[in-house]
Amino acid sequence: MSWDFFVPVCVGDLVKTGGINQYVVQDVVSPKQLPSHLNSFKAALRSQGPLCILEHFDTGYTVLHAHYSVEVLICISLLSLLVVSGLSVSLPSLLLNASLSAPDRRDQLNAVKMSVFLLCKLTEILESDSYRQSIKGKAAGEGLLQWDSERETVLQALTQLLQLDIRSLWSLSLVEEEFISCVTCCCYKLLENPTISHVKNKPTRDAIIHLLGVQVKKYNHLLGASVKVIQLLQHFEQLSPVCAQAVSVWSTEYGVKAIVGEVMREIGQKSSEELAREGSGVKAFSSFLSELGTLVPDIMIPNISVLLTHLEGESPSLRVAVCEVLGEVLVRVLSGDGLDESGRADRDRFMDTLQEHLHDTHSYVRARVLQVYTRIVNSKALPLNRYSEVMGLAVGRLMDKSINVVKSAIQLLAAFIAHNPYSCKLSSADLKKPLEKEMDKLRELRERLQENAPVAVIKASELWAAMEPELLLTVRAELEPTSEGEGEQQEREEDEAGEEDDRATAIQIAQFLRDTSEIREDLPPTPQKDGAGDGGKEGVEESELKKQEMLLQYLRDTESFALQVERAIAVINTMLYWKTTSVVQEAVQFCVTVCEFSVANSLTGVRKMLPLVWSTDAAIKDAVVQAYRRLYLNPQGDNTRAKAQTLVDSLSELMVDASLGTIQCLEEIVSFSLSSNQSCHQYDPVIELQCKGAPFRLPQDNQLFTCLTQAIAEGVVMADPHWQSFMEQAVRLLYFLSESPDQLCSRLLQRCSRLLLDQIAEGGEMLASKDVSQFPVPAVSCVSLAQLLSLCGCVAFWQVSHLERSVSSELRRRRGETEEREEKAKVPSPANDSSVEEELGLMGASAEDTEAELIRKICETELLAGKEENLLCSFLPLLVRVCSSPGRYCHPQLTTAACLALSQYMMISPSVCEEHIRLLFTVLERSSLSVVRANAIIGLGDLTVRFPNILEPWTQNLYTRLSDENPAVRQTAVTVLTQLVLKDVLKVKGQVSEVAVLLIDPQTHIASLALNFFNELASKDNAIYNLLPDIISRLSDPERAMNEEDFHTIMKQLFSYITKERQTESLVEKLCQRFRTAKTERQWCDLAVSLSLLSMCERGLKRLQECWECYSDKLTETGVYQPLLSITAKLRRGAKPPLKVLMIVVVCIDWQNSFSQWFKPHKKAPPNSDIHNSKLGTSERLCQAKPSVTSCHDDSFVTPKPTRKSSKKAAITFSSDEEEEEGICTF
Repeated sequence: MSWDFFVPVCVGDLVKTGGINQYVVQDVVSPKQLPSHLNSFKAALRSQGPLCILEHFDTGYTVLHAHYSVEVLICISLLSLLVVSGLSVSLPSLLLNASLSAPDRRDQLNAVKMSVFLLCKLTEILESDSYRQSIKGKAAGEGLLQWDSERETVLQALTQLLQLDIRSLWSLSLVEEEFISCVTCCCYKLLENPTISHVKNKPTRDAIIHLLGVQVKKYNHLLGASVKVIQLLQHFEQLSPVCAQAVSVWSTEYGVKAIVGEVMREIGQKSSEELAREGSGVKAFSSFLSELGTLVPDIMIPNISVLLTHLEGESPSLRVAVCEVLGEVLVRVLSGDGLDESGRADRDRFMDTLQEHLHDTHSYVRARVLQVYTRIVNSKALPLNRYSEVMGLAVGRLMDKSINVVKSAIQLLAAFIAHNPYSCKLSSADLKKPLEKEMDKLRELRERLQENAPVAVIKASELWAAMEPELLLTVRAELEPTSEGEGEQQEREEDEAGEEDDRATAIQIAQFLRDTSEIREDLPPTPQKDGAGDGGKEGVEESELKKQEMLLQYLRDTESFALQVERAIAVINTMLYWKTTSVVQEAVQFCVTVCEFSVANSLTGVRKMLPLVWSTDAAIKDAVVQAYRRLYLNPQGDNTRAKAQTLVDSLSELMVDASLGTIQCLEEIVSFSLSSNQSCHQYDPVIELQCKGAPFRLPQDNQLFTCLTQAIAEGVVMADPHWQSFMEQAVRLLYFLSESPDQLCSRLLQRCSRLLLDQIAEGGEMLASKDVSQFPVPAVSCVSLAQLLSLCGCVAFWQVSHLERSVSSELRRRRGETEEREEKAKVPSPANDSSVEEELGLMGASAEDTEAELIRKICETELLAGKEENLLCSFLPLLVRVCSSPGRYCHPQLTTAACLALSQYMMISPSVCEEHIRLLFTVLERSSLSVVRANAIIGLGDLTVRFPNILEPWTQNLYTRLSDENPAVRQTAVTVLTQLVLKDVLKVKGQVSEVAVLLIDPQTHIASLALNFFNELASKDNAIYNLLPDIISRLSDPERAMNEEDFHTIMKQLFSYITKERQTESLVEKLCQRFRTAKTERQWCDLAVSLSLLSMCERGLKRLQECWECYSDKLTETGVYQPLLSITAKLRRGAKPPLKVLMIVVVCIDWQNSFSQWFKPHKKAPPNSDIHNSKLGTSERLCQAKPSVTSCHDDSFVTPKPTRKSSKKAAITFSSDEEEEEGICTF
């Protein structure tokens, strides 16, 4: 084949006569003939491989040329053929072949060009059709829906092909520009889709970015990519994050860092006139730079100077973008103490730039720069030497005219306070005394060092250097002759006495040296020598001086910072009554922050915001309530007493010097909190303190109990919604503080019963007098009766708790005192110490058992005994009657109270529990009130903990409530069962499948509770592993009729907890064995899906092969065959050679089973594969028919006989080239 294929600029150029040896399309068929030609192409692809494109390219050209009149499915079919052609598989070996001939190389090159050209053009056509359909608002057809799933596959195929070293196919390894442009234009065409930035298109977006990255790195597309990025940003504003991600990936994963500089230079070179004309492009550039700064700030530093020119431009958005880039660089790169000189210089320069734009002419820029500084401060990247300066600038921005700037300034100041490096308490008044003290200490250190300074010693050389000029002048003046006569006479005398003078001079020098040495011996030691011994002490003092100077500077900076905060407080306090809601909210939050750091005058703002609780703006009112709750109603402490003390102190602090208006505001805050049911729990610590921390008990006639019992009794006959919670806490307090709470509560029940009877009598008289206005009286009586029954149940519950806690602990205390006295009275001999200790230990254990038995006996016989002073037993028949007659006693509150009280009565003894357990479960199942069912579940949960043996046979009834129609009941049920199972009160059995169903509950909070249940259950050894087979059987039960998608969702979550290889292997065997007992096709499919969800390993695959006979006759079902085949598909990549051989065997067996549906039984396999010959007979026999549903028994291990003929399949299709080339085998 002597022609060459040239990638055309236009598709129509392929039919025009070109140059020498240029390929020209000859056979353009009609659209009606395309299916047959595609079939020929498919057959040639199977026989000839990828090179068949050389002979069938005209078919692909016809699809491109007539795509408007061709069905989309034909385009998809051609696209699938090109994807599975296997060029990326066959090329690597050919490229490594050095002896490849020129004609073969030309054929391979032409095949690559043709395949890539058709792939790219088909992709563009299908993408355009899909976009047009979305614009028109029409539903996408089957072909376009298939294209959505094939798009990513096409891009991956192109990426795999271009990652190969295909440049060797070209002469001199120079890839022609048209070939690269064909691929890049396709990628950029896909990026122009408006939905490409959506989350659902992330795989496609990533595939495009990686495909372009390969071309940028290997095919010199750097400059083209940078220019195209700029063009995309100019025309498609929504592509800013996509382009930033692409540039980041190219510079990091592909190592092409120059692309960042090129794009930055392109943006930096844009003039103000160009930016003014582009309009939306400026916003895209700004968003792109901001996003890129968050991704690769370190790579942007070398080229950041080209962007600084835009800080002087007219576009505020670009100025903001550059400032945000500087902020990211300062936070993530130029931060910390390990910077070199150049790094510190860059950091200071960038900081100066940001500070300049705090005074920008545009308010948007000022606000965003303040936000950038907030991020810097929160990241602790601001140098200490700039704290004071930036703080002062932020305080100045509080006077800004723009609301957004003011809000940003307040946020920055709050960040300064929250992340300040100075102190947790910022009060300038508290810092004055420590500052003065440290200043005095520094002054003392300096004076001490001055006193201990050594005396200066002048060296001989220094002394001579100072005296030499004066000596020279004196000698010259003395030795200079006065006249010429005297000079001549002196010269003659010197000549005559020359020899004598030399001898005399030598004698004088020797005498002088001797005298000097004697004088040196008599001299005292010099001060310099004395000072050398104190050098260590002097060094220590100097070190202390430096430390003191640093401490003093730290205190000065702290004081300066505190003063600036106080200055800001004075300004922000005035903003609490601004008309702008957002500013007021920020001011409230700032006041809370400064109060938490004990800044001076911080309470001024807190008190000033208090009247805002009356604001008509709900947001402002809620902000004030939240602020006071955070400051004063959120007690902190290690224990309950400490929390209660903190709460009392905080509230007391508010009441100091409080005016009547302040008290009213505080009352409003408390009432608002109570009405919203958000702070009721804050009173629990006080009650807990009173209950648990009381070291003594009060007498029954104490005024506290008198007031409490009176309030409870009077509230029984009143319809007060708060009476129930008050009664519960009051009865609890009675049992914790009263000396004889049982007698006190017995009289309370008598008093309440008498009041209720009086009310009923008065109502009867009113009805007898036929007073129509009094008809609501029976309803009030029902409410009163409900409250009385609630009181009875609460008394019964706390009576049992009182016996088992207080009375039992008191018995132990008395027994301990008795034993201690007896031990002191007896003086055992040393020889019998060990026997005495053993005897005391046995006696102690026996005594504890006796005390426990005594408590149980009291609960069993005396609590419900018919004595006059004990009225608990009198109400039990009434409770049973109300619960067993819902038609007669239909009042909701009465039914609810009776059910809850009955469950509390059943806590008293096992006999009462056994007697009425059936009634309580009947109420649970048949009550029409959801609150009754929920309360019954809670009560039964408590009974399960107390009497597990009695409740064990009724466990299934508890699990049934997991499928209750009411969400509140389901939530209560899953919460109670979670506690019972995780605390090992209930044994985990197959009923847990009901909890698994809640994983797909429409209520998200219920689904999250179920997910939390399994997360906690997974922490127990092998818990979920042991339950999975039963769960699968229950969920796949035909009677349940669960949706397949729901079943897959549940199983996917449950199988995620199976991580051990041994567990996977065992589950494979268990699930395969269940194929034998499965009776329906749906159960087969569910088991196959469950197997596919396992994280299969080599051992698991071997076990799957060993269990072949269990499921081989089910493979005629697509729902069984496809999941099992997907198991091998998961293991192909990265598999070891032995595992690959095993997968080939399994796949071949599966394929033979599939092919047996189309081939007659008398057809035999070719004898060219020994492995398959050994397996075909068995698989052929097994796959002839499906098992019989009627003849299949649970204990049957024989392959069922066929009852119907297998359905015919349409045709064999190949899902992907990877499955074909790895799973293919010869028959």
